[in-house]
Amino acid sequence: MDAATRRARLLLLLVAATVPAGLCQTNPDDVAALRAVMGAWSNYPSSWNSGDPCGAPWDGIMCAGNGRVTSLRLSSVNMQGTLSDSIGQLSQLMFLDLSFNSGLSGTIPASIGNLAQLTTLILAGCSFSGGIPKELGNLLQMTFLALNSNKLTGTIPPQLGLLSKLFWLDLADNAITGSVPISTGTTPGLDLLTNTKHFHFNKNQLSGTLTGLFKPNMTLIHILFDSNQFTGPIPRELGSITSLQVLRLDRNQFAGAVPNITNLVNLNELNLASNKLTGSLPNLSSMNVLNVVDLSNNSFTASVIPGWFTNLTNISSISMSSARLTGEVPQELFNLPQLHEVVMSKNQLSGTLTMPGSIGAQLQTVDFQENVIVDVAGISNYKKTLLLALNPVCSDKPTVAFCTVQKPNVIAYSTSMAKCNTARGCQSGQDQNPANCGCAYSYNGKMVFRAPSFKDVSSTANFQQLEETLWRLLSLREGAVVLNRIHFNEDNYLQVQVSLFPSTGTLFNVSEVSRIGFLLSNQTYKPPPIFGPYFFIADPYVPFIVAGGKKSKFSTAAVAGIAVAGGVLVIALILVGLFALRQKRRNKELKERSTDPFASWGATQKDSGGAPQLKGARFFSFEELKSCTDNFADSHEIGAGGYGKCTREHS
Repeated sequence: MDAATRRARLLLLLVAATVPAGLCQTNPDDVAALRAVMGAWSNYPSSWNSGDPCGAPWDGIMCAGNGRVTSLRLSSVNMQGTLSDSIGQLSQLMFLDLSFNSGLSGTIPASIGNLAQLTTLILAGCSFSGGIPKELGNLLQMTFLALNSNKLTGTIPPQLGLLSKLFWLDLADNAITGSVPISTGTTPGLDLLTNTKHFHFNKNQLSGTLTGLFKPNMTLIHILFDSNQFTGPIPRELGSITSLQVLRLDRNQFAGAVPNITNLVNLNELNLASNKLTGSLPNLSSMNVLNVVDLSNNSFTASVIPGWFTNLTNISSISMSSARLTGEVPQELFNLPQLHEVVMSKNQLSGTLTMPGSIGAQLQTVDFQENVIVDVAGISNYKKTLLLALNPVCSDKPTVAFCTVQKPNVIAYSTSMAKCNTARGCQSGQDQNPANCGCAYSYNGKMVFRAPSFKDVSSTANFQQLEETLWRLLSLREGAVVLNRIHFNEDNYLQVQVSLFPSTGTLFNVSEVSRIGFLLSNQTYKPPPIFGPYFFIADPYVPFIVAGGKKSKFSTAAVAGIAVAGGVLVIALILVGLFALRQKRRNKELKERSTDPFASWGATQKDSGGAPQLKGARFFSFEELKSCTDNFADSHEIGAGGYGKCTREHS
């Protein structure tokens, strides 16, 4: 094969590579569905404007070997628009992650219920509204469902109870109303989810009782029902779920006595604050791994500080404000080795507050404001924050430090930039990367830890451990993480602003941002255990605010028509190319014949170019010869030789 032919064939291959997606590797039905989905978006990745979704491939798209789309992951790419019903036509889809695109709004389409292979649905941190489609109950392969941090309303569909493989259920931070559905003889309910580990329903408007929801065979580890409007008693069945690690029922309207929960020996956090609980304080003596307890703002029977607190050697925070505590404060309380804060304000604690000679090294804050303490002793033994305002002991000492109303003077941790010259500054939208001190566009967001097992926001050890796991588990450059603005917010969640920097260059590409967003939204990234359950909400990535694709100006039908027309055009180009290749071959043969005196003797041009084989001679009369040569005129002479002249026929 000569060079020209090779070039021609290469040209044909390049032309074929431009065939629209429907004519190439991706299943045509999936191509049509993706283009319809894209038609409802703006600022989608620019790779979606051309090429084959599986073969090119498009950013965020993964496919099986048969050309079927199995994964659509476009986290944090700043898309706007709605989610088209056509999403339900991607029948082999297993992963759908559109998290942290706050510009995505409208309702969640019921057609998602057609995606029978779907295992993961993450729409966290968007702006979806309306109800949760009951059709999600058709997704029997589902293991991970995260619809948190949207604007969803309506009730929880009972059909979610059919998702028997569900591991993670997060509906938090919406405006969902009604009660949690419980199964009956004819309808499913969430009590059937015995394999689910996470019930995250916090920060909604849920109401009613929880009677019948919990079963002894459940394997829950996190129950986050805080900041709702639940009523009635705390179900006694909770005490039999021994796998439980975090129980947050605070900021509701639960009433009655706390049931027996002594079997919850794996519990790290217990928060029952701000309810209408009565009866005796719960017995927590068996909870040896308990780190945080908050029983504040309830109506328990008046009692002294329970002695079993001194057995909780892992406790870091005790909050019992407005819990009807009486009597003197036991000195042993201050010896607990991990205790960071004790808050027992607004009670009836009395007598003398004595700070012992041996105080736990971690203790940062002691708050006994608004009690009836009349004296203090051993104050010199404690050099940290002591708050006793509005006690009788302060009636004649208003200027003493512990008698002033003050906030604990704690400087929160932030990543050190000491090795970088921060004075040099960066261009707008960029920040300094602590790994190399260069300027880059960081991927930013807030990590919110719903139940950390510590309260010290100044802990260098804890937050440097968080930094290390972030850059290592997210496959970033060592040290390419900045943490700042660390605080406990109004929901008593630990909030941390996080900045992640690219390993090379000055910005992440779409694939990298989506990869990191998925690792965080899908909980693939695990923080150190002391941080507990978390969620992440990304800020819009600055380079994507002005980059990306544009919204199509054509209807779905028009797009389909253009695709077909484009396919016909490409086929025509291929045919033209093949014709040109054939003509080139023919011209070469003609050229070879032109150098052979006998090449064109054959009547059909198919001779080999050799001398003609005469099959016989024709007889011409003399009169015919004279007529043809115009009587042998000199003007027709073409040569002469030993046998006379050679004359041509006149025209």
